Amino acid sequence: MPKVDRRAVVNLFAGGGAFLALSGSLSGLGRSEPVYKKTTDLKPGEFTWNPDRSPVGPVAIIVSIPDQRVHVYRNGIRIAVSTCSTGKPGHSTPTGVFTILEKDKNHHSSTYNNAPMPNMNRLTWNGVALHAGMLPGYPASHGCVRLPLKFSELLFGITHVGTVVILAGSLSDPKEVIHPGLVLGEYAQHEFDGMQAGLKKKTSPWEAVVTPADAAMATSVIVSHGDMSITVLENGDVVVQGKATIVSPEVPLGRHVFILNGAHEGEKGLSWHALSHHDAAEGALVEPDAAVLKRIKADEAVLKAMKERMHPGMVLITTELPAHPDTRTGDDFVLMNSEQS
Repeated sequence: MPKVDRRAVVNLFAGGGAFLALSGSLSGLGRSEPVYKKTTDLKPGEFTWNPDRSPVGPVAIIVSIPDQRVHVYRNGIRIAVSTCSTGKPGHSTPTGVFTILEKDKNHHSSTYNNAPMPNMNRLTWNGVALHAGMLPGYPASHGCVRLPLKFSELLFGITHVGTVVILAGSLSDPKEVIHPGLVLGEYAQHEFDGMQAGLKKKTSPWEAVVTPADAAMATSVIVSHGDMSITVLENGDVVVQGKATIVSPEVPLGRHVFILNGAHEGEKGLSWHALSHHDAAEGALVEPDAAVLKRIKADEAVLKAMKERMHPGMVLITTELPAHPDTRTGDDFVLMNSEQS
């Protein structure tokens, strides 16, 4: 089966607490001068970096296009905020939910005169990426998300192929959602212990490993309300696609990203970090909760594939858009927004 092309939009949160902010230049790693200020007051090139707030867990990167800010969450807790520069008029940065497809610390553009793109995290094969670049304080790129050089280096060190990146106009804060079921299906009580033991044995994609072959394959699941389908992908490759049964199909599911945290022993189910998103700055958001997951039923082939590949950090995306070939690029896993082609 071909790789799926996925862009399902998002919504972003710009907090205002005081954090340690660093400033770096593009000409070299150079000196970084720490300052304390509200993240909303960061000047171009400045960023915060507080990894000790959440030392381990799945990372989610959220780019607020209206605010020209990048927010980094780990295990549902915000650990960094940076200024950025997104696409200028005529080269706008696409909105949607992406996963990192490729990483290259010393990348050069094949389109724009071999321009350097240090610490590149690729989001699409046609040229959209996170990378270090000049930050004039407004959208100025050809569609990529430019970052301060030192921040891009730090971010490169905590991402992996499969890390979720949301490019959006608006977004809810992450919240914990407990789904009292095994993946999307019903399960007997005794199955929980086996599921919990299986998760503990899995090597998380973000964990340090000796060789790339030791890392867990990043699993993503797309649930499309638009054509009632579920697609399971592993490192961007389609594993299986099946029919989704959605309870009360006349009611929208909403546009959400659920990142698996692990088993929740107290409620005998799975714990997810959930975000709701929209491409527009003032887009209506549907609160993500367990009720969304409870409405989704999958066929046996899909459930089997999900259970076999389930690991902390697995991503489940719900979208109102159809997941048919008209929304795909041959090599991307991006579900396009309705306004994009």
